[in-house]
Amino acid sequence: MKCSLILFSPAGGTEKTANILCSELSDSIQKIDLTDTAFGGEDLEANSDGIAVIALPSYGGRVPALAAERLRKIQGNGMPCVLLCVYGNRAYEDTLVEMEDLAKECGFRVIAAVAAIAEHSIMHQYAAGRPDAEDEKNLKEIGRKIVKRLSEPLGDNDLTIPGNRPYKKAGSVGMVPKAASACVSCGLCADRCPAGAIDPHNLKTADKEKCISCMRCVVQCPHKARKINGAMVSAASLAMKKVCSVRKECESYL
Repeated sequence: MKCSLILFSPAGGTEKTANILCSELSDSIQKIDLTDTAFGGEDLEANSDGIAVIALPSYGGRVPALAAERLRKIQGNGMPCVLLCVYGNRAYEDTLVEMEDLAKECGFRVIAAVAAIAEHSIMHQYAAGRPDAEDEKNLKEIGRKIVKRLSEPLGDNDLTIPGNRPYKKAGSVGMVPKAASACVSCGLCADRCPAGAIDPHNLKTADKEKCISCMRCVVQCPHKARKINGAMVSAASLAMKKVCSVRKECESYL
């Protein structure tokens, strides 16, 4: 079976999780990177030996607006599709139902949905080290169930996915990374920013109107020179402590 992995994973957690799930679906995986600022769209042809996995992070219980904008440029043409929402152990809220609506808008046939956990991209103490061995075990089991589902007549039944329509109001994290003294002006952050929020001629900060607080520049800086305001992170961590203290597990809807 051929798998088209449609991916938005600025900090890497969503990709790591998606790779585990996809390893059970296929040994032939084509990655379509929605973080690429030059992404112009794809036309995926449905066939008897193909499946798509749309893997997106949950930002405040919603699909990142930039990911949604680029996903809409893909034509699914009836291809069976699995939704994978990845979140940092707080809650995914309306992300999966929004993904379902987007996938159908693009012409995909949604056959399964999965919510999984990865280390929080800003507050790393939450879901630290995840996906871990237990997550891998669960995701692979879900993958095997999806393969079995594909071997059976799919029918026309819609999935029952938790979430609300209309979706919750999208919020902004408002944490814009800035360059510290260790910055050597290599420009890697500007080159790889999914939102094009960093001016290659002024690497000190990012355009707060464009920045989506995805933390890619922080993760990928080879000199660990980009940072966010420590006081803001501490305050946000304290506010989320109660809701993030209980380990969440993978959920699947088939």
